[in-house]
Amino acid sequence: MACTSFLIILLFTILITQSNARHKNPSSLVLGLTHSRASLPIPAASGSSISKPLEMLDLQEPLREVRDGYLISLNLGAPQQVIQVYMDTGSDLTWVPCGILTFDCMDCDDYRSYRAMSTFSPFQSSSALRDLCTSPICINVHSSDNPYDPCTVAGCSLSTLLKGTCRRPCPSFSYTYGAGGVVIGSLTKDTLRVHGSSPNVFRDVQNFVFGCVGVTYREPIGIAGFGRGVLSLLSQLGLLQKGFSYCFLAFKFANNPNISSPLVIGNLAISSKEDFQFTPMLRSPMYPNFYYIGLEAITVGNMSAIDVPSSLRDFDSEGNGGLLIDSGTTYTHLPEPLYSQLISVLQSLITLSRSTEHETRTGFDLCYKVPCLSNKTALDDLLPSMSFHFLNNVTLVLPKESYFYAMGAPSNSTVVKCFLFQIMDDGDYGPAGVFGSFQQQNVEVVYDLEKERIGFQPMDCASSAATQGLHQN
Repeated sequence: MACTSFLIILLFTILITQSNARHKNPSSLVLGLTHSRASLPIPAASGSSISKPLEMLDLQEPLREVRDGYLISLNLGAPQQVIQVYMDTGSDLTWVPCGILTFDCMDCDDYRSYRAMSTFSPFQSSSALRDLCTSPICINVHSSDNPYDPCTVAGCSLSTLLKGTCRRPCPSFSYTYGAGGVVIGSLTKDTLRVHGSSPNVFRDVQNFVFGCVGVTYREPIGIAGFGRGVLSLLSQLGLLQKGFSYCFLAFKFANNPNISSPLVIGNLAISSKEDFQFTPMLRSPMYPNFYYIGLEAITVGNMSAIDVPSSLRDFDSEGNGGLLIDSGTTYTHLPEPLYSQLISVLQSLITLSRSTEHETRTGFDLCYKVPCLSNKTALDDLLPSMSFHFLNNVTLVLPKESYFYAMGAPSNSTVVKCFLFQIMDDGDYGPAGVFGSFQQQNVEVVYDLEKERIGFQPMDCASSAATQGLHQN
């Protein structure tokens, strides 16, 4: 989640005060300017208005799995430049690293391998233009209550402000993420090529607006925002009234160039899903652009269901609460005391030896030495099953490898597996919990925006990818 500010000092404040957590959550500051008392006409929108829907309603893009998320390729410009960015349902803005030699990511030592990722050069695209200060996306990215603010900062005269005729570029923006990431750049519009659900079918989307980012803090790769706001990729494709679906491959396929997770956008994503379980999509008063669901209980093994706090399915008067489903957060985060209750139940059911060395090294609270057994049934019995119970009587049995995962290769006929949940450490602000991408592996997830619901169906996503032509032999 994100916000912007005209005050550059905000950046340095954030760099000093934000935590070192890698996961994202919607806890960022929104700095809005006050409304003018005068009743003035709203500036006319520029040519970058994005309300027109695509004629080709069904799109399919492959997602490449990396260690902490899923990458989608953006084909931008003329000639095309292919930039891989995170697919993120927990934010709106789409941005790419810009500058072949000048892009700089501060405090990114943990992501050295990502520095070889491609960057976009607007000077090498004949169709790239700066977005105007009058555009709705410019006004939105600056989070201003007053639509004249961006053009005022850009230096427009009062007469052009009132007439909506100022042609100055949108001022540079800053965009912050809840876990401390910050990006600074300018809005650029260019041609985006998207792919249809049939082979060799594509569509060029003119005047697609994205952030051309030159410097970031802890954000080494660009992001494609799949939220429901004006800035998002879905909004610019005109598909906010349709939906999308994905099926995340198991983590063992990470960095495998021969297979991709399927991402489908449009009618095809939400049709013929009668066998899916759907839970209502909750609307957060604080963050209406993002996707929330209601968690009622968690079942572990044959134990009675663990009741969860009502905050995981309701919002308070200020809009805090709900379970955010977020492809941009790696692990599921639960609030206290629920998280500790879950840890206690697992400890009571699992009789294997702990690996305190791995717990210290990884930061995960439960790591066990699991024997390497050839009998899969016997192996499954060593670690308990886990189910999430959502609103509308929806039960999702989590794939076991999505919450207990091997930390390395077997040694002495055992392998260490850690429980990959974390504490929601943001107090009472923002969402009460986050359903992360790691726990969504081998589950097809459908975002039905037309009917305001989210569906789940356990699935072998590798097989699904193969049937859709996303597996290269």
